[in-house]
Amino acid sequence: MTLTTPQAASLARPLTGRVAVVTGASSGIGEATAQVLAAQGARVALLARRGERLAGHAARIEEAGGTALALPTDVTDPASLASAAAEVRSRLGRVDLVVNNAGLALPDLLDGSTGPNWQRMIDVNVTGAFAVVEAFVPDLLAAAAERGHADLVNISSAAAQSVLPGFAGYAATKAAFSHLSRNLRARLSPADVRVTNIEPGTIDTELRDHIEDPAISAAVQEAVGSIDGIPSGTDVAELIAFTVGRPRHVNLSHISVLPTREA
Repeated sequence: MTLTTPQAASLARPLTGRVAVVTGASSGIGEATAQVLAAQGARVALLARRGERLAGHAARIEEAGGTALALPTDVTDPASLASAAAEVRSRLGRVDLVVNNAGLALPDLLDGSTGPNWQRMIDVNVTGAFAVVEAFVPDLLAAAAERGHADLVNISSAAAQSVLPGFAGYAATKAAFSHLSRNLRARLSPADVRVTNIEPGTIDTELRDHIEDPAISAAVQEAVGSIDGIPSGTDVAELIAFTVGRPRHVNLSHISVLPTREA
């Protein structure tokens, strides 16, 4: 069977026509996801606080033939998030795919100084994640009503399901996020908005570089170094693209991504 040019293009760029928002897009999983979605044809808005890095990522996507919009955004600031959502609608169109990825992993020092870390993670990993949902769910519902489906992909963590010494606060915020995802699916799936909760284990990103305590950082680096082969942000990004590319009647609702040799 010989494919026509349009058929071949459709297979190569299966997300053509879709408008995607990726939070936490300045590095790691978010950066890789923006690149992969754009390469598969989606128009992508990159949201994160580090505007200079976003601009560089967006420029590389454009140079490769994609469409990208860099929007410096703080998910913990309602005005910043509302402004970004309005800008995406104005410049790219109605959003039908959201990758809710922004997050922080900070340690529990248990020396009287943990409070600020706890609050920062609550603000970003829970309150900020829910704010992203609130900002874009109207678009997702409208898009699903028009085209038959839309996608909300939440990036939680394997820490949501396990005991993680030194990171109880992080694990608690991700457990909350995973449970939020389950409830969002119950609320949104009848309207054809597919909700996917992805829980990565150890991933080769800069997230662990947020750890400022030398002893905890050394322990984490030693644990990571003991694993033979760690998935990259691109590995997760390709999984996200596969997930949102399934037929409209298929929802991959919960996915764990672990190194093969991670127990």
